[in-house]
Amino acid sequence: MHTMDHIETRIQQIRERLEHLDLDAFVVSTPENRYYLSGFSARDIALNEISGYLVIDRERQILLTDGRYVFQAREECPLYDVLIYTDNPMKAVAAAVRDGNPGRVGIEAYHLIVELYQRLVAALEGIEVIATVEVVEPLRAIKTETEIEKIRASVNLTEKALDQVLPRLKPGISEKQAAWWIERAIRELGAEAVSFDPIVASGPNASKAHHEPSERRLREGEPIILDIGSRLNRYCSDMTRTVILGTPPPLFKKVYLAVRRAQEKALGSIKSGMMSTEADALARREIEQSGYGEHFLHSLGHGVGLAVHENPYLRRTNPVEIKENMVVTIEPGIYIEGWGGVRLEQLAVIRQEGLEVLNSDKGFYLFETSD
Repeated sequence: MHTMDHIETRIQQIRERLEHLDLDAFVVSTPENRYYLSGFSARDIALNEISGYLVIDRERQILLTDGRYVFQAREECPLYDVLIYTDNPMKAVAAAVRDGNPGRVGIEAYHLIVELYQRLVAALEGIEVIATVEVVEPLRAIKTETEIEKIRASVNLTEKALDQVLPRLKPGISEKQAAWWIERAIRELGAEAVSFDPIVASGPNASKAHHEPSERRLREGEPIILDIGSRLNRYCSDMTRTVILGTPPPLFKKVYLAVRRAQEKALGSIKSGMMSTEADALARREIEQSGYGEHFLHSLGHGVGLAVHENPYLRRTNPVEIKENMVVTIEPGIYIEGWGGVRLEQLAVIRQEGLEVLNSDKGFYLFETSD
């Protein structure tokens, strides 16, 4: 649970953002943003079944929800006026917005589906509705020390789960079975959930960056990518290790070392004030020098917090400044069609002087360049 002074500060920051964006009111529907600004922890059942909306204007902050969440909302959100709707959420949201006599109202374009957006616009006839992006997200990108500790705890739990499962991996076990063992270990260690469905990708499947575990069985001498994360106290973790059963063949060592060098270069060089595009380029240059440039098929990393993918994004396009107390993944990868791939991922906090890695160095191979 957030402390109320955190919530108060965040509401104030949103009001400043509204002034800057020339908005009189703002409707929040994204679950992570809603929790961040209010403490309301209910999850959405589906994209068109949202458990609650915040309306924040220059004077008021209102949480609108339905009867299923009324007691929870009152308990979790003492700084908000809690209003209950019975049948038509958009009508209720529009009525709450209208009470503040706004001229311009912002909605979250990243989240509100077209059908709900159209209903809200119809209900707000005569008021200008602005589809906004990046109102709450830049605030969420900078973590407090409390948030960083929650992420660190989630990382520790994820590592423990991997420690439990790695010794059980042997030839003949299916990717699905291994993924289930990981998921079960994460839950049994006390996480609320996995932060995403575990990825177990073996052999040629490891050339697909986001492979879904299949019935394919693990074999000796093939790369196995394990990309896993847990959600603990609402905060996510995300880590990847690539392992092999039996003796690592020369190609695996070569690709693995190229990825590890790129990762270490990024971990040793990224610091606050750098642009996200330069962070990505640091690792990309290393992989290009190894001769695998066209096999690094995704960006270097992304922010992690209440969501497993959030600001900032460390990629080749859309430069943003990397700031202190952002938490990012550093996850270069090389993918070779028909053979497999290697991805290695650490989670780190941007500090003034460089990166503070939240993971341990467990699970890495220590191949010598001469091997």
